[in-house]
Amino acid sequence: MSTTGTVARLRYMRTSPPKVRQVLRLIQGQDIETARATLALCEKAIAEDLAKLLDSAVANAEHNDAIPADDLFVARAYADEGPTAKRWRPRARGRGTRIRKRTSHITIVVARFDEDELERRRQKAAATPARGRSARRPRRPRRERAVATHDHDHDHDHEHQHDDEPEVVDAPDPVLESEDAVAASDVAGDDASAAASDAGAAETSDSAASHDAEEES
Repeated sequence: MSTTGTVARLRYMRTSPPKVRQVLRLIQGQDIETARATLALCEKAIAEDLAKLLDSAVANAEHNDAIPADDLFVARAYADEGPTAKRWRPRARGRGTRIRKRTSHITIVVARFDEDELERRRQKAAATPARGRSARRPRRPRRERAVATHDHDHDHDHEHQHDDEPEVVDAPDPVLESEDAVAASDVAGDDASAAASDAGAAETSDSAASHDAEEES
């Protein structure tokens, strides 16, 4: 691996160098993608600032040296001690205690992998399977799967509903029955009235005939 590369510096960082070096040891020698993931998962407060400094170094390499980020790795990362700000804290009996606010100068150097390493990484990436996705059938989008499932359940519910429904028999309408009964009673009444009138007419004719016979005799 090459040790010469593109440099990015962060000066006067308000953190002591020992705290910075703990995190810098984690990313030294890693490729850019792994180093970014390491800093993203690191719980140290300085990790966020170091991630920005690493992005700055990668941007310098891409813009100034025309090297893609996939070919870069963290060649060197170190922290030097900067100036220390001195403060005083009042204590008992008029005494004072010195407070040292330390600073750091942080440097990250990114370099390009040599040709042998790049070829080895390309072969490794080509030999690595794509997590078995090629053998699987393509998955439908989630929305289409949800619509298809809803339609299937809807059809299934309709089938169950048709199977469970009892046979419907038309029930007689009581209103129509009452109207038919009234009409039948009216017809019967008319028939009875006609029969009574006929009987009365026959009776009248018989009485008239007997009266005429009496008069003749």
